[in-house]
Amino acid sequence: MRFLGPRYFLWPVLVAGAAMTVAAAPVPLVIAQPLTAVQGQLLITALPAGSRELRLDGQPVHLDADGRFMLGVDRDFAGTKRLEWVTKDGRSAHRDLVVTGREWVIDRLPARLNPPADPNAPRNLEYEARREAEVARVKAARASLSPWPFWRAPFQWPAVGRISTHFGAQRVYGDVPANYHSGMDIAAPHGTPVKAPIPGVVRLAAGPFMLEGNLIIIDHGRGLFSAMMHLSRLEVKSGDIVAQGQVIGRIGSTGRSTGPHLHWGMTWHGVRVDPEALLPPMPKDQT
Repeated sequence: MRFLGPRYFLWPVLVAGAAMTVAAAPVPLVIAQPLTAVQGQLLITALPAGSRELRLDGQPVHLDADGRFMLGVDRDFAGTKRLEWVTKDGRSAHRDLVVTGREWVIDRLPARLNPPADPNAPRNLEYEARREAEVARVKAARASLSPWPFWRAPFQWPAVGRISTHFGAQRVYGDVPANYHSGMDIAAPHGTPVKAPIPGVVRLAAGPFMLEGNLIIIDHGRGLFSAMMHLSRLEVKSGDIVAQGQVIGRIGSTGRSTGPHLHWGMTWHGVRVDPEALLPPMPKDQT
């Protein structure tokens, strides 16, 4: 009689074990009701505690231990994104994120008010070099992906005044749209205090830049940044940790500006989001 050897007897055991493993695999979790957001929104929400490995359209999204997370939606995106994660009990899970449109403030103007650039005009090499250096500094300030949880604090207004331009507003010259307004403008008297809307680390306090004027960039953690522009005065320096409500600067009209105001822009991993949607009603006085 031929001796079959131990491998022959081991094989059925391995097959049976694999079948039991497959049978015991956790059933995937599919949430039929979609999560909803609007264009330009910074969505701050949560999954059940113990969830892990969250992804948005395949890209990792930071998830705190208690399930809290944030994500930004582009101003011009409309459609569906896919959230995927692993549940506390090891199941794969997914849920759709449905993004709906918003009505933006659109100012339609005649095409003649925006003539095309003259291709034969001489280049301003000094301007180009200076602007390239400024853009590099802003990019470097936003390069850090710090773990700080400052973004979890409830937001407050950085200044009190009239909202002169809302996020997403845009001019259209004839049929040609200009760049949309990427922040929120708060018009107030020259020298009005500007306060940190939530805590953070100052990554840049410098200027005046040609477009932004005197500029402060604050890192709120996990890819969320505030940019405060056109300031008349800087009250902090790079590397400072600022508390919510701390005065960081003063409203001015430096850079490309037609009057004293604060331009407040926010980005999440480079996605521009609307600060106004995060705020309570504006107080009458912030002193």
